[in-house]
Amino acid sequence: MTKLPKITALAALGLCAFGASAANRAGAGSETILHAWTWALDTIADNMKLIAESGYDYVQTSPVQACYVGDGGGPALFSKPGDSVQGKWYYYYQPTDWTIGNYMLGDRDDFKAMCDSAYKYGVKVLVDVLPNHTAIDHKAVLPGLDNAVGGHDNLYHANGFTPIVDYNDRKECTTGEMGGLPDVNTENPDFQYYYLQYVNDLINLGARGFRYDTAKHIGLPSDPLDPKAERNNFWDVATGREAVRGLSLLMPDSLYIYGEVLQDRNVKETEYAGYVDLTASAYGHELRKVLESGDARAADITTWHHPVSPDRLVTWVESHDTYCNAHESAGLTDSQIRTGWVFLAARNGGRPLFYSRPAGSTRENYWGDNRIGHKGNDEFFHPEVVAVNKFRHAMSGQPEKLVFSDNGALGMVERGAAGAALVNFSGKEQKVKLPVSLPDGQYTDAVSGSQFKVAKGYLSGKAAPNATYILYSK
Repeated sequence: MTKLPKITALAALGLCAFGASAANRAGAGSETILHAWTWALDTIADNMKLIAESGYDYVQTSPVQACYVGDGGGPALFSKPGDSVQGKWYYYYQPTDWTIGNYMLGDRDDFKAMCDSAYKYGVKVLVDVLPNHTAIDHKAVLPGLDNAVGGHDNLYHANGFTPIVDYNDRKECTTGEMGGLPDVNTENPDFQYYYLQYVNDLINLGARGFRYDTAKHIGLPSDPLDPKAERNNFWDVATGREAVRGLSLLMPDSLYIYGEVLQDRNVKETEYAGYVDLTASAYGHELRKVLESGDARAADITTWHHPVSPDRLVTWVESHDTYCNAHESAGLTDSQIRTGWVFLAARNGGRPLFYSRPAGSTRENYWGDNRIGHKGNDEFFHPEVVAVNKFRHAMSGQPEKLVFSDNGALGMVERGAAGAALVNFSGKEQKVKLPVSLPDGQYTDAVSGSQFKVAKGYLSGKAAPNATYILYSK
């Protein structure tokens, strides 16, 4: 979700027309997503071969619609007063129109070129979309949008400029102003028609899915109505169940759509799941507890902490929100993130999303080179990350079993008797002796060359601090 001044910009991609297609459901145990956060469209295109070779099935872009031009259109990720270069990454979460292209990431031709590159290398493009609100400075909304909805006042809910006080009050949550961002009347058929033209244009150019930002702030059929709304039918239109003014979502059964429905009290997760896949934000929080403590006993990371089945979840170790807002996850080292990613991606369930941290970022300097448009740091193609992405593909359909050492330092994800991923959550070397289903024999980790032995149903060896190992049956 995108809040100001504590920016929370996450979103949700809506699912296909009648729930999930068979192809979408089948992919939940094998696919991964790279979140190319703040990468320019041409930067993504230039790195598409590497993205594909690193084992990602999807690449998720930042929002590409027209957006608020803040700080003079400067290219900084996050500037402070007095900095020589100004800018804020979250300006692209402040729409001024729903047309393709903005000054931060690239234009319509850049988007088409990126999608062409993705098609060439077998990667699918997810676009971060956010119909819920406009820019804080609503006077910056462009005339074409105002005209399309019958005038500026028709763009917003009656409640749209009333700040949300209680995020667990569904009427406030779905019709009120969030963090200064005015709430769009997503139930206005004129808006739905205009927005759907934007989405269909993205699809025509090559997009194959969407992440819907602040999805839990868009009303469901069971939610209270804003005075300007007759029906809460946005999700029916956005996922292809219903046409608006004769216009329908293109190729709904070929799209992957998920929504940023951050977990809290009184969130209608099961009803949202009737339309879109959902974000497993609570699981990420629990996994980070384990990484911070170096001890699997610090939290429950065996269940998914969600009422929806794991094949309907997008999972992560961290998101751009947890990294950027209060820097909740930014203190975790890259090696801790890798450890969490290997454990998460090795599991059977969800679609893990790897957040690409800024290039040059450190635990003292979270913004790194502090430039919008640049490729993130090299962690997304670190050998351990690539190894587990490929392991996930290879283990598709294999059941999982989770095993932990008594001291909580070690965790292992077994996938039947076909393979196992071993992680050392701790910052100390660990002696390994864990029960395992792998056949007896010698095993070599492809990344480090480390040797492990299975004998009489036990895996033995040594695990380096915050290290991971991928083992395959011969």
